[in-house]
Amino acid sequence: MNSIPLQTRARVTMNDVADLAGVSKASVSRFIGDDRQLLSEAIAQRIEQAIDTLGYRPNQMARGLKRGRTRLIGMLVADIRNPYSIAVMHGVETACRKHGYSLVVCNTDRDDEQERLHLAALRSYNIEGLIVNTLGHHLDELRELHDELPMVLVDRKVDQLQSDLVGLDNIDAVNQALDHLQASGFRDILMVTEPQDGTSSRIERVEAFNAGIAARSALRGDVTETGDHLAQDLRAFLANTGHGPKAVFTGNGVATLCTTRHLHELGCQLFDDIGLIALDDLDWYPLVGSGITALAQPTHDIGVTAFECLLDRLRGDREPTRLYDFSAQLIVRGSTRRRG
Repeated sequence: MNSIPLQTRARVTMNDVADLAGVSKASVSRFIGDDRQLLSEAIAQRIEQAIDTLGYRPNQMARGLKRGRTRLIGMLVADIRNPYSIAVMHGVETACRKHGYSLVVCNTDRDDEQERLHLAALRSYNIEGLIVNTLGHHLDELRELHDELPMVLVDRKVDQLQSDLVGLDNIDAVNQALDHLQASGFRDILMVTEPQDGTSSRIERVEAFNAGIAARSALRGDVTETGDHLAQDLRAFLANTGHGPKAVFTGNGVATLCTTRHLHELGCQLFDDIGLIALDDLDWYPLVGSGITALAQPTHDIGVTAFECLLDRLRGDREPTRLYDFSAQLIVRGSTRRRG
């Protein structure tokens, strides 16, 4: 381990390494680049020792720009506070690190102007590829960027953008939920979703729910959204008796949190008065009552696959765009205990 102070190490240059090792600057450049095999073993050892003694840290960004490569991957997310986004992002970052890339994350906070600004910033960073998890309202900017570099969509389709898409098999997940609720004795189902606002995954889940209810004569179903009227809608749902045991199906983790909070405020006995099944499986679900039954998304695998798909495109894959649909895993807990 070297003993050069941090302030000094920050000023060490490639010339300093070359002088200490007694070699040319070109040899040092080869050593820290992709041409190390061109150096003799003796010279490579001298350079390595000089780097260690001086604590030299090459400017990877400058080297990348000189070669036309930055090894930076951009990721545009709609809401970084959403547990789904965080989990997928972790999968992407893990895969980036494994393959020698770094991840630049931009959060639009569901704001169109922020999305536009972040797209411009990502272009200025000379990213090599982009992973997108937003509504994609700035279609022209996305198209321009797509013409310059590979792009992969996560969870949400962007109309008229021909890119690979990685996400959940929403139709299968919804049908798993309805099959489980029906088999557990529930008959009256309320689906709670975040506002659809053009988000393809939310739209697919609501459409699958309506189709699934129509195909199951024993079930009655309705749909509501998070927001100012959710507490009122839940109160009305609880008060409307006569069709059989009731359950709520929440469309994602955010909807689950809102629903659980409102049910608690309404004095509902979780989960005696009402059942609950959630799409997404979050760490706090087992801690609520007897635990919340969930349809777990393989978020880590979704993130890893999104990067690997992007990497294939970076390596020259020109096959037609692909859709990667992952299946949800049903995790049964006390919130859907069997009704008599």
